[in-house]
Amino acid sequence: MGTGMPWRQARAVGDRGEELACAHLEALGWQVVDRNWRCREGEIDVVARDPDGELVFVEVKTRRSTRLGGPLEAVGHAKARRLRVLAWAWQAAHEVRPGRFRIDLVAVLAPPDGEPRLEHLEAVA
Repeated sequence: MGTGMPWRQARAVGDRGEELACAHLEALGWQVVDRNWRCREGEIDVVARDPDGELVFVEVKTRRSTRLGGPLEAVGHAKARRLRVLAWAWQAAHEVRPGRFRIDLVAVLAPPDGEPRLEHLEAVA
């Protein structure tokens, strides 16, 4: 994984970030539809519907520090392209008529000795 921490610990950090992201979205009135959906092309962290009914695929990036860069820096052009492919694959697998959707990013900075900070960016890809 390249984080310098054991796999289970890194997974726990990621899981905590996803829990915080889902709580944030639900507090905004969103409905979480699916979590951690996997297919051959990869994984979608969260699928949700915003209050307007738009389908939103949410990538959650969690970091304990900014030592290796902030969470927002982890999503480049290749990752954005893969997220769009995954969004189409999810719709096909769930027999959802392909339509408008967007991809958001929720970045969580969760230091071990402090309160987590969350940033939600809409339509990143």
